[in-house]
Amino acid sequence: MLKVGLLGAGRIGQVHAMNIAGNARSTLVAVSDMYEDAARKLAATHGAEARSSEAILSDPEIDAVLIATSTDTHSDLIEAAAKAGKAVLCEKPVDLSLERAQQCLRNVAGTGKPVMIGFNRRFDPNFAALKASMQKGEIGKPELLSLTSFDPAPPPVSYVKVSGGLFRDMMIHDFDMANFLMGEAPVALRAVGSSLVDPEIGAAGDVDTAVVTLTYADGRIAVIKNSRRAVYGYDQRVEMLGSEGLLQAGNVLENTVVRSTADGVLSGKPTYFFLERYMTAYAAEWEAFLAAALDGHAMPVTLEDGISALALAEAATESARSGQAVALNG
Repeated sequence: MLKVGLLGAGRIGQVHAMNIAGNARSTLVAVSDMYEDAARKLAATHGAEARSSEAILSDPEIDAVLIATSTDTHSDLIEAAAKAGKAVLCEKPVDLSLERAQQCLRNVAGTGKPVMIGFNRRFDPNFAALKASMQKGEIGKPELLSLTSFDPAPPPVSYVKVSGGLFRDMMIHDFDMANFLMGEAPVALRAVGSSLVDPEIGAAGDVDTAVVTLTYADGRIAVIKNSRRAVYGYDQRVEMLGSEGLLQAGNVLENTVVRSTADGVLSGKPTYFFLERYMTAYAAEWEAFLAAALDGHAMPVTLEDGISALALAEAATESARSGQAVALNG
């Protein structure tokens, strides 16, 4: 049984609390949040205590912490938790700054404690099945990857201003998926971004519509498309073209009913947002963390993986601003 402290009682913290408390191999001991009422409410829901983050980190009875706080606190909390002897699962990204994230890696290296970064899409059963088919060689050599991620509506501008920008906040999931599916980092990147959805996002210095092309050492290509607005729902698709075929993972729909009449064929829309779309993935992510923390399995998504995705996000931000391709270390 893993005794867990949850740092952060917001929307994603509530998802994690449900998975921690609902798993037979973990128990939620305590919850903290900058808003004490939110911590108390979430803790009461799952039979836990509301405490400060400092109290959670200093409690020797707590084995692990899940960090679901604002991004600018992640590196500090990862370091503090690892030094306190806790296993750590931290939501993406590691930090808003690549340099700070790299420092975090150096600082926790000597603790011997496992750190996992929360790229939940790796654990989506559809994407995992696509990866398994690739590894079996079912489409020959993978050559061209296409990742589509469209949100149903943009976030508030107040969030955009502290998010680190679309490439660090939203597309970072796709950068990690590209690394996951391609099996290595690219050697070059080119990004283009525009503010087409909300002029206030552009005024805040960010983009809401973007395309990134990744090139690999052997010539393979990945294309990532992001938009903050898709009026029909949460559009999440993966397509891999190989030398001997094509693999596609489509959207999860609101229902499976298809109406076919003389007027046309109509089906359900994609699920509305990430909570509905990826609930199964979040549960599988927590199972994978438990396997690492309790059974000694390797962490499936490491701190190094988080830094690799953040490096691509920083390169994309630079490329979109300069209009130039960026060479990467690969």
